[in-house]
Amino acid sequence: MTLRPETYRPRLLDTRVSALLEAFGAVQIDGAKWCGKTWCALAHADSTTSLDDYRVRSLAEADPTMPLLGSQPHLIDEWQTVPAVRDAVRHAIDQNANRPGQYLLTGSSAPPLARYEHSGAGRIAHLRMRPMSLYEQGLSTGAVSIRRLFDGEFAPSVTQTSLVDIAEWICRGGWPASLGRPIDSALYVPQQYLEAVAQDNAPRLGKNPAMTRRIIMSLARNNAKAATIKTLSRDMYADDEKADTEPARATTTSYVDMLIREYLIEELPCWDAPIKARNRMRVKPKRYFVDPSLAVSALGINPTRLLENGQIFGDMFENLVIRDLLVYTSAWVGTEQPTVYFYRDDKGLEADAIIELTDGRWAAIEVKLGENKVQEGVDSLLRVRNKVMSNPYSQQREPSFLMVIVGNGMYARTTPEGAYVVPITLLGA
Repeated sequence: MTLRPETYRPRLLDTRVSALLEAFGAVQIDGAKWCGKTWCALAHADSTTSLDDYRVRSLAEADPTMPLLGSQPHLIDEWQTVPAVRDAVRHAIDQNANRPGQYLLTGSSAPPLARYEHSGAGRIAHLRMRPMSLYEQGLSTGAVSIRRLFDGEFAPSVTQTSLVDIAEWICRGGWPASLGRPIDSALYVPQQYLEAVAQDNAPRLGKNPAMTRRIIMSLARNNAKAATIKTLSRDMYADDEKADTEPARATTTSYVDMLIREYLIEELPCWDAPIKARNRMRVKPKRYFVDPSLAVSALGINPTRLLENGQIFGDMFENLVIRDLLVYTSAWVGTEQPTVYFYRDDKGLEADAIIELTDGRWAAIEVKLGENKVQEGVDSLLRVRNKVMSNPYSQQREPSFLMVIVGNGMYARTTPEGAYVVPITLLGA
């Protein structure tokens, strides 16, 4: 009997949680605050201990084995508040001959590695949870499956949405607590999230709240871009002459790293066709907020204002699409685990997303808010494909598919060039 809450809305990650519980002693679910980690874990647990309860935390600090008591699978929520508990979990798994399905761990920030002894490799499986995709919110039909596209399966479909809807979805975000709430009420969630990070989390990590707000604002201003540390540093120090000094850049880097470890932002690495290509390491990553609502909230934008600024709207829609792509690919159960990248070469040729499977299959994706930009996206994808296939060192097969994801489109269809055009409200895992 699990502790599944009555109002729990199933998540795509549920299938992977079940699969990994059958293979590992523990499953660790990390991710942004309020994205649904605890409820997801409760849906698979028979008992739970919460370390954000100060009474339990003091006991755990004295004896890290105390939170392990309970029927299994046993959930330990917010484990990172007492990192030694994770080592206790690892030892308990070893003592039980690595029997699968003993524990679930959830955490909303990553403690320094020095705070626990062992990575848990072979005993603790890791999963990353993000806010809800449009499919999980019931806003996408999922008629076009990314996984089925890799298998060559595609059927034309129809939908209906508007830019007004998309602007609201971006600002509302994928927070479970916002489901069904009026938009004015839902806008408080990302606002309070940013305030919690700046005012509560940052000081505990030795960071200044005001500087934290400045770096968040800079990242929002440069959202969906491969901004350099130099650019972020100039924003952080208000173009003061010391912004270009090495100490200032080191400080900026430390703030970016902190926000990554707090799961506020994530970096999309660059892809190049040859597996050992230098570009996979040398090109600056693109940074996205874990949910687009955080970016628009940092900029002080509501749905009405977002509709009035096409450039910002396009960047935030790209963030929405990347969030959903990461949710859909992270839910993949199988040995061909997908990774999401972006592509940019030294000539400026780009693709917003590349999905590469471990078996070598790959797909290229462009994101366009409106239907009027579809042909531009298709042409860009064809250039990417042609460049990859003409490179004798790439050793790549033809892409499994090329796809333009659009905002207010009506039809999922195939273009004369063989690329797919898919409205975001038809996309699914």
